[in-house]
Amino acid sequence: MRAVVCNELGPPSLLRVEERPDPESRPGQVVVAIEAAGVNYVDALFVGGQYQIKPPVPFVPGTESAGRVVAVGDAVSGIEVGQRVLVSAGLGGFATMVAAPAAAVTPIPDVLDAPRAATFTQSYSTCLFALRDRAHVQVGESVLVLGAGGGIGLAAIGVARALGCRVLGVASSEEKRAAAKAAGADAVLDPAAEPVKDATRAWAGGTGVDMVVDPIGGSLAEPSLRALGDRGRYCVIGFAAGDIPSIPLNQVLLRNRTVIGIDWGIWAMQHADTQRTLFGDLLASGSIDPVHPVEYPLDDVARALEDLLGRRTVGKIALIP
Repeated sequence: MRAVVCNELGPPSLLRVEERPDPESRPGQVVVAIEAAGVNYVDALFVGGQYQIKPPVPFVPGTESAGRVVAVGDAVSGIEVGQRVLVSAGLGGFATMVAAPAAAVTPIPDVLDAPRAATFTQSYSTCLFALRDRAHVQVGESVLVLGAGGGIGLAAIGVARALGCRVLGVASSEEKRAAAKAAGADAVLDPAAEPVKDATRAWAGGTGVDMVVDPIGGSLAEPSLRALGDRGRYCVIGFAAGDIPSIPLNQVLLRNRTVIGIDWGIWAMQHADTQRTLFGDLLASGSIDPVHPVEYPLDDVARALEDLLGRRTVGKIALIP
């Protein structure tokens, strides 16, 4: 098989595509021929040695992928050769094949093609976990989504709309704002043209929004916090802007605001059964329609990760072996 290999931690340019032996199906495992692999911010953190978990090198990055089962090991039930599945094994997805524990493999419906299936789990699970399970969003509430044209942002819009919320999306380019509107945002905001706090409060009727979803960090964090109304909740999901913001805690105290940390990845690993239920809720909702990702060949993995880190793409990215 062909696989992207991280032989040393550092920038994506250090990654190499190598030939490796095909994996075997050991007891409790299945082997999947990968048709698409999702490219996520966490993958760049793994490669750069900046994630909480640091696997020893060399390793094959790639936390989510989709394809067809080609072999099933002993002591595996409910999964068959030829079945279309999603693989969430933590590592190994940037390859043409992967062996994964059966518990990390989930059948996918025919309505999802491989690229959308491979870019679905992390973003949408994170957002459902954030809005429903951590922030307890209610029907009719207003949600401000930062980075609304990115993968998490578009997922947050879709999940918030499915949960009956109104959404204002903040995005830095006309193309990303158009994508946010197409995903269901009720309105969009250009942060370079309008002050986020004032424009958000005006959109929410003058009182402030009920919730902020922030996968970006950086300079928009504080004005977005100030845009929250009474008992507003601020969901911290990530720092794609590169800067971890410092916020004045008096702005949390004022109006009884709450800041909520969202670390879905570690939670999902520690609560695998609950995550399977959450993912089943996403598949069963019927109202989630992931946007088709931007596709890159497997050999262009460095460019894909660099474009992701540089926030040069709209929505999600998928590697195609």
